Amino acid sequence: MSNTANQSDLSEPLLDSQGFDPERLKRMRNQLQTYVSSQKLAGLVTLLCRDDEVVVETLGHQTFGGPVMQRNTIFRIASMTKPMAAVAALMLVEECKLRLDDPLDELLPELSQMQVLKRLDGPLDDTVPAERTPSLRDLLTMRLGFGSIMLPSKDFPIQQAVTRLGVNGLGAPVKGQHSTSLSPDEWLKRFASLPLMAQPGQQWMYEVSFMLLGVVIARAAGQRLETFMQERLFAPLGMKDTGFSLPDSSLSRLAACYQPGQAGPELHDGIEDSIWRQPPAFPDAAGGLLSTVDDCLAFGQMLLNQGVYQGQRLLSRASVLAMSSDQITPEQKARSPFFPGFWDDKGWGFGACVYTQRADLASSPGRFGWDGGFNSSLYVDPGENLIGILMAQSMDFSLKVVPDFWTLTYQALAD
Repeated sequence: MSNTANQSDLSEPLLDSQGFDPERLKRMRNQLQTYVSSQKLAGLVTLLCRDDEVVVETLGHQTFGGPVMQRNTIFRIASMTKPMAAVAALMLVEECKLRLDDPLDELLPELSQMQVLKRLDGPLDDTVPAERTPSLRDLLTMRLGFGSIMLPSKDFPIQQAVTRLGVNGLGAPVKGQHSTSLSPDEWLKRFASLPLMAQPGQQWMYEVSFMLLGVVIARAAGQRLETFMQERLFAPLGMKDTGFSLPDSSLSRLAACYQPGQAGPELHDGIEDSIWRQPPAFPDAAGGLLSTVDDCLAFGQMLLNQGVYQGQRLLSRASVLAMSSDQITPEQKARSPFFPGFWDDKGWGFGACVYTQRADLASSPGRFGWDGGFNSSLYVDPGENLIGILMAQSMDFSLKVVPDFWTLTYQALAD
């Protein structure tokens, strides 16, 4: 797929579309507009790409009552960071600077004496030794043995310790804070002082694996994470607006981020006082990036082309196939609670969710990618030669805008 696809704005009728049904695209626009008209979202941007045809929709404003949403508006993409970090790690695997199944204790000696809780709700000193040191494969597949507790839990001792040490990564982002204020080395030191919640490789647990992955990438590359990703991924793909912080020259294009309040959405992270205006102490590979729909399109095009972008191979076909293949066994899924029904039609590859079967109108088998916690989404569907991107900025997890976007995307495909 080239970077010079035919491009359209949905404000104009698509009379010659080959990949999408124009009338059904209007249905998409009208439904997504309801989220803006009802002031559940200040605005949003969508981008669909199929067979070199790109269709972009901009709705609403960058802030409530502020500048109109633009195609080049910059968004906090949260967990959409994870597939990008996975690509960075796989680049190092292809150079033999990392190996998927080697223990990480040589690179991360802090992990050499890890302990594991006997019970998730047990005291921190009621442990057994880890059966092995975690591997890169464990991190890419989130089988580190440490992560979000997706149970109706009380405040377990391990959760209290995570908060006390500032390691974080177990809950929703806190207003005015990045995931942690610690440096990567200090974060790793404190993390290593905690017991794991499960034996490495035993079950899938969300989030913290990718915080640790960022530390691994930086140490293996001998560079800061943001430097390596900029030089090896973002620059070759022309992702000029993607990074862990925002230059002042781009501030006017940043969308505000909101969270639910008693009287409606209230500000979570603004513009002039955005925490993304300064480089973070800890560049978070789990969810710290900013980006735009066109930058994410370039990333999606590379994946859809099995590692090639504009004639340049950035990643091997084998690596992309591993990313898009379910790596989690049925037994591991049974031990890994997440959102209700999550595992019914999905698995997890290397840094990406993978749809394994058709269970609804948008669960196309082979579709892979991931969502961001601020109601954004990026997936690639090789079977349909399709890339879909949704960008919004709200921590209201009750919104159905992401599943609506994907249902509306697939209903709009032209045969």
